[in-house]
Amino acid sequence: MPGEIFLIRHGETAWSLSGQHTSRTDLPLTDTGRERAADLARKLNGRGFTLVLSSPMQRALETSRLAGYQPEPDFDLHEWDYGAYEGLTSDEIHKSSPNWTIWNGTPPDGESAGQVGARADRVIERSLAASGDVALFGHGHMLRVLAARWLKLDPDSGSMFALDTGSISVLGWEHSARVIRLWNKAG
Repeated sequence: MPGEIFLIRHGETAWSLSGQHTSRTDLPLTDTGRERAADLARKLNGRGFTLVLSSPMQRALETSRLAGYQPEPDFDLHEWDYGAYEGLTSDEIHKSSPNWTIWNGTPPDGESAGQVGARADRVIERSLAASGDVALFGHGHMLRVLAARWLKLDPDSGSMFALDTGSISVLGWEHSARVIRLWNKAG
């Protein structure tokens, strides 16, 4: 049986704090974000992983390094591409598209849920091929889609999984069934 998959969301950034959609904008962690990322080292307690992957964005890479790991960057862990909605808050988007959420509509010039789901499937495949536990450092929406796909749900089912910055979640097994072992452990 393959090992467990640890989903670790990056620490706080200025835009995660303000609620701005952040994908391609390569923001650093805030001081609080760095503190929470460093606290992940204590929570993970030097746990060994067969494979450690990270989104190539500095907020995810910095989180993984502060947590004590040297990850391999993997573009498939990149955040959902918000297209024209990059840098906007949901309130700002709702002025022109009142009912829009990332879960019910593709952002103009951005990625669809299906495209993000295909990336998540590739990450899951790669994780299952590893010979032990895997750590994935990434972003809120992408990791939520990854959890949905782990459970063989549609990508938009990620809407049901709230995920805080600097949190740890664990995907694993009960007998041979895929399950969520831990979700959104922060602070």
